[in-house]
This record gives sequence, structure tokens and C-alpha cells, in this order.
Amino acid sequence: MKMEKMHYHFSKIAHRYRELRITDVEPVLFIKKKLKKYSKIVAADIGCGEGRYDLKFFRHLGKRLFLYCVDANKEMLKNLKESLIKHNIKNFKAIRAFAEKLPFKDNSLDCIFTFNAIHHFDFPQFLKECSHILKDNGYLFIYTRLRSQNRRNIWGKYFPLFYEKEKRLYELEELRNMIKKNNKLKIESIEYFKYARVSSLNKLLEQAKNHHYSTFNFYTKEEFEDSIEKFKENIKRNFKDLKNINWFDENILLVVRKEK
Repeated sequence: MKMEKMHYHFSKIAHRYRELRITDVEPVLFIKKKLKKYSKIVAADIGCGEGRYDLKFFRHLGKRLFLYCVDANKEMLKNLKESLIKHNIKNFKAIRAFAEKLPFKDNSLDCIFTFNAIHHFDFPQFLKECSHILKDNGYLFIYTRLRSQNRRNIWGKYFPLFYEKEKRLYELEELRNMIKKNNKLKIESIEYFKYARVSSLNKLLEQAKNHHYSTFNFYTKEEFEDSIEKFKENIKRNFKDLKNINWFDENILLVVRKEK
């Protein structure tokens, strides 16, 4: 998709993004344990969006965290600043920048977070940037979903063309290989998360029509309208209670370190 169209998509949904997407606290709690020895943490969240995960980080890491919130979309950053200020959070700075050209000095950050965003990046270039700006032994936390995980969720299984349209996601081996090519970064661990979800058909349709996943922007108008109708049929065929539709979402968290 052209960058201009994707930028327009995120500008359009910025004010509603938090209510359209689920924010998982489990990876934040995992990261909190990883960082328990740090008395002060200088970090950056790349592709932060409107800050839904940043709120979680401040809630669980507290005042020892100073966070640079980085995104390419000014509407997302506007909503982020309003949200954090509303919650009396001051130890942050919002920066408009691209993941492939980050405005930080070498060896300046203790850790970098990126949540559900790497499929929007030039990933090898992003890794190169991280390898420069992280301190020695600094952490890079990458939270994402794999192509195969995307195929198994409710959209991949029941929404026509969803899996086929979404070509930006990676498989684990692809991520391993790209990180391996950067001789300053090394995978420390890979954590797997699986979430039981419950929703209604009406809520799912609302999410789809509001394009809560950018994947829906790859559909033509005719394809999307046809897929919406087939999605309804698929859900009604496979679930008895349309107010309580159950499925699992899956994600991984790559814990990467910068070597000395």
C-alpha cells in the first residue's frame, strides 16, 4: 500500500484506535520483570500510535521510566499527548519520526519497545537503527504476530481474503534471519502469548467496518462489501451464540539484546 494511503488510514482512525483495538497487558508485565534491576529506564516506543501501550508501561514501570514516544503520524501523536497528559504523565516526549531514521544519539537508550508495528517498517533498516542507539546490553522488545498466527485468528479463519491480503507479516524464521544478519543484535528469548477472546458479531462487524486492522485497506470496496456478507455467514454457521463468539489470538515477543 502506498505510504500516503496508510498515513491517511491512521489519521482517520486515530481518535478511535484505542476502543477498536485490544491492549494486552501480559507482555508489559513480562518486560517489567526483565527491567526490574533498572532504577532508571530511558526508552523509546517506536510506532507508538496513540499510546495505548505507553499507558500500560507508565502504569507498571512508574516514574523510573522516561519514554520517547515515536510515530510517523501526527494525529496519533496528538491523541497520545492528550491521553498521557490526562493521566498526569509528564516524563515522556512525543517525536514524529520514521522507524528507519530515528533521531537519537548512539548508545543513548536502555531499551526500545515496538508493539504490533514492525510490519509497517523496513525491518532490516529499523534493526540497524536500534543497533546504533541502544546501549551495550540494551534491550529491544518486539511484540508482533506471525503470518501463521494471523491465519488462525477469527479474521484469518472466517473473513474472506484476510490472510491472503496481509502479506506484510513475517514468520519466525524470517525474523530470526534478519536479526542474525545484524551482528550487534542477538535474540535472548522468544515468548509466546495466547489470549482467549470473546466478542459479539455486531462488535466484530463494527471493528471491521472501522478498519481496526490496516489489512482491510487492501480490499477494494466491492471485495470488502462481499467479504463482510460472507463473514456474517461464516460466523453464523460456526457459532451458535452470536453475542458470545469465542476464539484465540496469538502473538510473540522477541527479546533482543545489543551485544558489547
